[in-house]
Amino acid sequence: MDNLIISLSLSFSPLLSLSLLLSNVHNQVNESYMDNLIRRLQMYSRNLEHLVEERTALYKAERDRADCLNFMLLPGPVVKSLKETGVVKPELYEEVTVYFSDIVGFTTLCQYSTPMEVVDMLNDIYKGFDSVLDHHDVYKVETIGDAYMVASGLPSRNGNRHAVDICRMALDILAFTGTFQLSHLPGIPVWIRIGVHSGPCAAGVVGIKMPRYCLFGDTVNTASRMESTGHPLRIHVSQPTINILQRTDCKFEYEMKGETYLKGKGTETTYWLTGEKGEDYDLPTPPTTENFQRLQQDLAQMILQCLELRSMGSIRKRKTLSVRQRKTDAEDQEGEGEEGESDQPEYLHLATVDNTLSTFL
Repeated sequence: MDNLIISLSLSFSPLLSLSLLLSNVHNQVNESYMDNLIRRLQMYSRNLEHLVEERTALYKAERDRADCLNFMLLPGPVVKSLKETGVVKPELYEEVTVYFSDIVGFTTLCQYSTPMEVVDMLNDIYKGFDSVLDHHDVYKVETIGDAYMVASGLPSRNGNRHAVDICRMALDILAFTGTFQLSHLPGIPVWIRIGVHSGPCAAGVVGIKMPRYCLFGDTVNTASRMESTGHPLRIHVSQPTINILQRTDCKFEYEMKGETYLKGKGTETTYWLTGEKGEDYDLPTPPTTENFQRLQQDLAQMILQCLELRSMGSIRKRKTLSVRQRKTDAEDQEGEGEEGESDQPEYLHLATVDNTLSTFL
C-alpha cells in the first residue's frame, strides 16, 4: 500500500510542479500588471501637478500684467473697486490741487514738423514729465494734445500735502524743460506755461468703453485759466494754493503777480512760484514780456533758420558722399575694364536722400 502511494505521488509530482509553476507565473503577471498600472497613475499625477503649477504660474503672470496695465490707466483704488464690484462710485473731495501745463508755440512747431516728428516730440517731453511724477504723490489725469494735467489729493487724500507735492513737481518739470532739446529742431527753445489751483473737486469713472477717471468742478476750470493767463517758463499759482502752502512747514518762494482776470471768476490776486528755500532747482530764466512777444513773432523765422542749417549739413554730407562715390567708381572702372560702370550700393542711395522737404507738413 505504501508502495502504491509512493508510486502515485511520483507519477503526479510533475503535474504538481507544473501547476505550482503556472500559479507563480500567473501571480507575477498579475503583480507586474498592477505595479505598472500604479506606476503609470503616479507618473500621470505628477505630470498633471507639474502642468497645473505651470499653467497657474502663467495665469498669475498674465494677471499681474493686466493689473499693471490697469494701474497705469486708472488709480489703484478705482481698479480694485472695478474688480470687486464692477462699479466705481463718484466721490467729492473737499480740497485737491490741480496742475495744467501746455507748450508755448506748439501750433508753430507743428507747422514745420512732420506728424511723426510731432508725435516723437510729445513722447520725449511727456516721458520726461512722467519720470518727474514718479518722485511725487500725484496722479496724472490725462494729456490732451500738448496739455498735461496732474492732480494731487485724490483718489487718496493726503491732508495739505497735495499743494506741496504739486508745487514741487511743477518746479521739477520746469527745471527739466530748461534742459530739454528737440531732436528734430535743435536750438529751438521749448517753453511751457504752468497753472496751479486748489479747491474742491468731484471725481469718478465715466463711460463703459475705455473708462477714464475724470475730474469735475470749478477747480479744474480755474486751474486751466491759471495756465492760459500765465507766462512762459513761469508757474502761475492762485491764492487758495498759497494759503495751503502757508499752512505747511515748507518754505516756498513766490512773488506777487498782481490782479489777474480769470474768465468766469473775475479779477483775483495771483502769484509766481519761484522756488523753495534751501533747494536748488536750476530753473530756466523766463523771458520778459517784451522779449517774449518779439521771440514769439520770430519763432517761425528761428525754425526756418534751423531747418536751413540742417539742410546745409545734409547737402555737405551729400557732397562728401558724392566725392567718395566718384573715387569708388573710378576704382571700379579701373578694376572692371570694359565691364562698365558698377551700380551705386543701396546703402549709399539711402544715405544721400535729402529729407529737408519732409520736415514741412
